[in-house]
Amino acid sequence: MTEPSDVPWRRLDPRLIWADGLRVVLSMLPGGFAILFLDARGSMTIMPLVGLAAWGVWGALGDLVRWLTTRYRVTESHVERRSGVLVRSHRSISRERIRTVDADARLIHRLAGVRRLTIGAGQTSTTTEAALTLDAVSKKAAHQLRAELTGVPAEEREEARPPAMAEFDWRWIIHNLFGVWALLTAAGLLWGGFFTLGAFGVDVGGWVSSLADWDAQGPVRTALVAWAAVVLVGAAGMGGAFLTGQAHFRLTREPGEQGEVLRTSRGLFRTREVVRDESRVRGVSLSEPLLWRWLGTTDTSLITTGVFWWSEGVAILPRGPRRVARRVAAEVLRADPLAQPLVRHPVAALRRRLTWALLTTAGCVSAVAPLGQRVWLPVLLVLGPLSVGLACAGYRALGHSVRGDYLVFRSGALSRVTSVLRHSAVSGVSIRQSPLQRRLGLATVRVSTAAGDGVYQAVDLAMADAVPLAAEALSQVKPFRRGGGDIEAHIGSQQLVP
Repeated sequence: MTEPSDVPWRRLDPRLIWADGLRVVLSMLPGGFAILFLDARGSMTIMPLVGLAAWGVWGALGDLVRWLTTRYRVTESHVERRSGVLVRSHRSISRERIRTVDADARLIHRLAGVRRLTIGAGQTSTTTEAALTLDAVSKKAAHQLRAELTGVPAEEREEARPPAMAEFDWRWIIHNLFGVWALLTAAGLLWGGFFTLGAFGVDVGGWVSSLADWDAQGPVRTALVAWAAVVLVGAAGMGGAFLTGQAHFRLTREPGEQGEVLRTSRGLFRTREVVRDESRVRGVSLSEPLLWRWLGTTDTSLITTGVFWWSEGVAILPRGPRRVARRVAAEVLRADPLAQPLVRHPVAALRRRLTWALLTTAGCVSAVAPLGQRVWLPVLLVLGPLSVGLACAGYRALGHSVRGDYLVFRSGALSRVTSVLRHSAVSGVSIRQSPLQRRLGLATVRVSTAAGDGVYQAVDLAMADAVPLAAEALSQVKPFRRGGGDIEAHIGSQQLVP
């Protein structure tokens, strides 16, 4: 066996320096162009361009220091990295705890032939930094490290490529054009475009004013035109971000070092490749936003141990159609727990939601009542139907079932989330009743697990169904009554599958 002290330390790829030199040149080009060809001398024009150039130089200097001070090595048991100048850091993770290996490359990285490798082991530092990041190593070294840590072949031959579980489809763009993020994207694009064009001497305000006689159009038509422009700009921005980020997407199942792995690759200008250990997958979660549920829009993510919900390793598919999400979920789980309809929850669950909707509306109306009828009446007319509609949507989303080795829970008004969790991942179950639930004969079954969100629950099912569902999740059920009107069942733990 090779001793750790005998394993040599490696350096980052020196081509990173050439990539930073290119970044410095590119960051200075806009300022040079504005000064030489547009005769831009004002501080409002020069200062943003100087800031852009300073950002490029600062980033290049930081990468130079990192290249000079960073060393890494892979032993038979650990991956180690040393870095830092004033404060030296020595980080190491056990190879047995590695969950994901993520290789990505921005456009400048690709031009220089280097990659950034992120090795995830289920923990973050106090600065929420990934477990261990190597920025940057050569493309060949990144593939070799990925093969060494996961067992996936370093070189992929076209004739030996495994069949894809899912591939990029142009029709998925429809599911990624609209939403709250589209409005934020439009605001950023319009704000950035206004200042960028203004820096080059373009009078954006005058150009917009010359498009039409806005005083003659009136405030209503002007507002509608502005809203349509924001929606179109946001849709264009979201569509462009989706195409550049998800182009060439491919999901495959491949043999790894300790079993099979799920591998995704995607990206146009910035490529990204993530390898996930399938033995740590405990289930799948499908999320369907309310406003686009008619279109079948679905987000698909894994329920897995050691990976946080914001991690790249959780998302297994881009936002797309429900039929693709359910097919991929069935292939990942090697079963189809969603093939049969879920058990509907009783009408009492709807009454509970309507009660809360009416109480919320009454509380908001009471809060603004001192301002007069001109305020509280519009609040009532808007908030009343909205809260009742959300209550009905939340009730229609409720459902649960037990299908083979999996528990299926579904709930959510604004986003209907269907969680499919493996029985063997359950570590505990509790049955809870609030005073209103007890009056309506309802209960909530909460299942604890070491994966994903940690807790998944079947909300507002009939009390007669709660104990059988808990018994299905774990074998020993010992309910007892607590004070304050809550009923809680503590259920014995099971051995987790490693």
